[in-house]
Amino acid sequence: MHRKLERNDPCWCGSNKKYKHCHMQFDEKIRAFALEGHLVPDHGIIKTPEQIEGIRESGKINVAVLDYVAANIRAGMSTGEIDRMVEELTRQNGAIPAPLGYEGFPKSVCTSVNDQVCHGIPSDSDILKEGDIVNVDVSTIYRGYYSDSSRMFIIGQTTPEKEKLVRVAKECMEAGIREVKPWRFLGDMADAVNRHAKENGYSVVVDIGGHGVGLEFHEDPFVSYVAPKGTEMLMVPGMVFTIEPMINAGRADIYIDDENGWTVYTQDGKPSAQWEVTVAVTQDGCEVLVW
Repeated sequence: MHRKLERNDPCWCGSNKKYKHCHMQFDEKIRAFALEGHLVPDHGIIKTPEQIEGIRESGKINVAVLDYVAANIRAGMSTGEIDRMVEELTRQNGAIPAPLGYEGFPKSVCTSVNDQVCHGIPSDSDILKEGDIVNVDVSTIYRGYYSDSSRMFIIGQTTPEKEKLVRVAKECMEAGIREVKPWRFLGDMADAVNRHAKENGYSVVVDIGGHGVGLEFHEDPFVSYVAPKGTEMLMVPGMVFTIEPMINAGRADIYIDDENGWTVYTQDGKPSAQWEVTVAVTQDGCEVLVW
């Protein structure tokens, strides 16, 4: 908890302005939501303009890496090659691949193929084949700031069913982006995602969601994509988090690979798709910082 600031104290955000001229009204508005019983962000979740700029600069490298993957991914390539590609380009830009060594993760990128939902570990023995769908999840540390985004890739020609899943998963993410507005709730975004998935006959993974990001790889809040409208944390200007719903062609049930402790699969063996962006809540909507 932060101590109560007096009107003439320096503002907690580091602007060097008096609290009454900076975030006092902002805090009072958040407090009113809290008194109504809503979950609200504390000051630690809210990024300053300088921090958001740092995330934005990190994101430029993250996007460039994904663009390079998009230009080079192909049938016959191993996911291990993708890993080396990501690490090399990230380091050439003076940055660090955030996944490498994170809680013991052994590679620089996550590559999740077909029924792998997320956290797939790249390997030279995993060869991409015609018709595969693969999520490449890139995360970057640059000058201490973290960025995070992922894209789906279709290898050559695939089935109409997989093609639709990839398209609808992107539409789910875009539906979520449209609902990110200040003084509304993360549940509003989740509801839009979940409704679009269900309308297309798909399910949304419940147990794994998005997260705050920027100063650390994973920060509060946890971002659900199945929560009801009007629930979850209040969104306020300065919040930065990922929108990355995992859309399953079949049921939402998942399991984690017993051998590596990381890779998440669909329980029913049907394919899964995911797109991810990092967004910042603004005064009148949101800015997509990383895509």
